[in-house]
Amino acid sequence: MKIVLFRFISSLVLVAATSIAFAQNKIVVFQSDFGLKDGAVSAMKGVATSVSPHLKLYDLTHEIPAYNIWEAAYRLEQTVPYWPAGTVFVSVIDPGVGTSRKSVVLKTNNGHFVVTPDNGTLTLIAASEGIAAIREINEAVNRRKSSQRSYTFHGRDVYAYTGARLAAGVITFEEVGPLLPNEVVKIPYQAAVLENGKLKGNISVLDVQYGNVWTNISAELLNQLHPQYGDLLQVTFFHNGKKVYQTVAPYSETFGAVPEGKPLSYLNSLMQLSFALNQGNFAAAYHIGSGSEWSVEVTLFAKK
Repeated sequence: MKIVLFRFISSLVLVAATSIAFAQNKIVVFQSDFGLKDGAVSAMKGVATSVSPHLKLYDLTHEIPAYNIWEAAYRLEQTVPYWPAGTVFVSVIDPGVGTSRKSVVLKTNNGHFVVTPDNGTLTLIAASEGIAAIREINEAVNRRKSSQRSYTFHGRDVYAYTGARLAAGVITFEEVGPLLPNEVVKIPYQAAVLENGKLKGNISVLDVQYGNVWTNISAELLNQLHPQYGDLLQVTFFHNGKKVYQTVAPYSETFGAVPEGKPLSYLNSLMQLSFALNQGNFAAAYHIGSGSEWSVEVTLFAKK
C-alpha cells in the first residue's frame, strides 16, 4: 500500500513539475507585421524585459506582409514545433486591433503557448498541435500599467506584457484569464487530401527569396501516388477555384536534376510537395500566389 501511495504521489509531483516547466522556460518568441523600420518591436521587447530581465527574447519574423493573418498562421506552424515545450510565442498581426476580437493565449497539446488575437492566426497550429486549452486575456490584470487609454498597440500593452508574465512565471496559465471553449477562429483553406488518384492541397506560402511554391501536401500523402524520381507530375494551380496555370514537372531530388530554367517538383525542408524553376522564379513566371484562396491539384502524369 505504501509503495502504491508513493508512486501515486510521485506521479502527481511529476505532472505538476511538468506543468510548471511549460509555463516557465523564460523564452519568448515574437512575430509581427511591424517590420524593423521603427521602434515598435523594440518597445514590445522593452515591456517584456521590464517584466523580467531574465527572459530570453527571440524573433520569429517581423516581415509578415501587412495584415496578412494567413501568413502569420503559416509561420507559426512552420516554426513552433522546433522550440521546446513551455516556449511562449507572441504573434501580433492584428488588423482588428481595438475591436471585439478576443485576445487569447492558446496552450497546445505539445506544451507551447501562443499569445495573439483570435482572428485566424491560430488556424494551422491548432490543427497540427491540437488545443489543450484556450484562455481569454483578462486585461484588468494582464495589461501594462497606465495603458488603458491606448487602443492601437495591444502588441505592446497586452500581448508582450502577458506573454512575458507567463514565460517568467509571474502568472500561471490559469491566471491569464477565463477559460474559453476549445475552438479558434479558422480561415477556410484546402486541406491536403487524395481523392480518386488526385492530390488536392493549399498553396501555403511562397519561398520569397527564390519564388518557389510550397504546398501543404506532405511526403506521406504524396507517396500514396508512388512516384519515383524522374516521374512526371501534372500540376494545376487555382485562385478562388479558377484555373490559373497548368504544367508538367518531373519529381526531382535536387534542383540540378533539370536544366536551368525548367520546372520541377520536389520536397521542401518541411517535407511538403513544392514546385520551382531551376535558378528561376516559378511564382513570378506563372503569376502564382499563396494564401487560403490558392490551391493546387496534382496527378501522376507519366512514369519515367
